[in-house]
Amino acid sequence: MAEIVLPTLGREQIGQIERLLEERFGIASLQTMENAGRNLAWLVNALLEGDLSDRPLLVLAGRGCNGGSGLAAARHLLNWGAWVQVVCSHPADAYAGAAAQQLHILHEMGAPLAWAEEGWELPPCDLLVDALIGTNLRGEPHGKARDLIQLANSSVAPIVSLEVPSGVDAASGELFTPHIRASATLVLGLPKGGVLIDEVRRVYGDLYLGDTGAPFVLYEEVGADTTDLMAVPIFSGNPFVRWDVLDGVAQVIDLG
Repeated sequence: MAEIVLPTLGREQIGQIERLLEERFGIASLQTMENAGRNLAWLVNALLEGDLSDRPLLVLAGRGCNGGSGLAAARHLLNWGAWVQVVCSHPADAYAGAAAQQLHILHEMGAPLAWAEEGWELPPCDLLVDALIGTNLRGEPHGKARDLIQLANSSVAPIVSLEVPSGVDAASGELFTPHIRASATLVLGLPKGGVLIDEVRRVYGDLYLGDTGAPFVLYEEVGADTTDLMAVPIFSGNPFVRWDVLDGVAQVIDLG
């Protein structure tokens, strides 16, 4: 077992990273969505043991960056042969910026798209991707996102969440009502502090870490201890790695 301790990020650091990525480094949301979406698709492929051909998958996508990354993942999974249905939490005209671009691509591909406003009942699937709400959640989920969380939890399919199970405050660990109970979660960049809380940890399921393509120096600038990070495979070419919370700290358990 590897003994690589991962630094965790607080709310202020999360905000700094989001701001500096674009303002200083010129890495726009569309680029980070592409990186996150591809890594998410790779994880789904691995969890299904590389057997994607005609597998029924369901992606629940919000209208923010998390949702845009989920839409990017849906595109890759469709290209790789899966049967992917996408359910959007808002009407198409509510999506803006890079998330709207991702939705446009799927529309032009003829991807199966549905809108929560249509009273959608979730169809059966082999795996469900939760990309409804990311790290910017403040307060309880509401509207159609809330409805989709409840529907997702009633599904028998395993749920893979992106960044954080929807309905969970990534930084503080507060569990809002409702919140997703995931089988696995792909966290991007570095773990967020809320996952260290035992009660919260249980709703994340198996933990995976994926790279966003952020410059390594960015983590140093926001005060994260990067001493051992180069030994983590995602920072040297692997799309994701298993990790867990052991004795109250985030720690890599599988070097892949």
